[in-house]
Amino acid sequence: MASTNDIKNGTTLRLDGGVLWSVLEFQHVKPGKGGAFVRTKLKNVLTGKIVDKTFNAGARVEFASVDRRDMEYLYHDGDSFIFMDTQTFDQIPVSATVVGGNSDFLLENTKVTVATNEGNPLYVELPAAVELEITQTDPGVQGDRSTGGTKPATVQTGATIQVPLFITTGERVKVDTRTGDYLGRVN
Repeated sequence: MASTNDIKNGTTLRLDGGVLWSVLEFQHVKPGKGGAFVRTKLKNVLTGKIVDKTFNAGARVEFASVDRRDMEYLYHDGDSFIFMDTQTFDQIPVSATVVGGNSDFLLENTKVTVATNEGNPLYVELPAAVELEITQTDPGVQGDRSTGGTKPATVQTGATIQVPLFITTGERVKVDTRTGDYLGRVN
């Protein structure tokens, strides 16, 4: 247990019966009247929900240790994704619910960051952008419009993204893993 005076950006707290929250912002406030307090913006590590929470200054909070390791995605096995620690070569299974929507842009041998708490995987962070091959897209049709158009395209992981009309099947493109947006062609 530690004090709210020790809260910093990026630390992880265990609150409300074991739920893990990451501190996005904090501010120590000393009003002219009354006791000091700490105003925080917290993000739920598992769900991503962001809440504002206020603590009395000096109140006891429990800090949680989150271990972030660089890992390499190896393969998909049933309901689990298998990752290998790039330093110890240990392999850990991560459930599909933890990987979530990141599986749309996850290719074998991709370097990722896996965060764990007490050996339990919490979340998987992909690189900001990945290079994927277009496996299927219809030919672009020019029409009456004042701006550039887009069309759906399926990439090698099975995800569907929007690409410009000039992109054809077999081309490699760069995709933003956070939003699924097309970023450009790869030569």
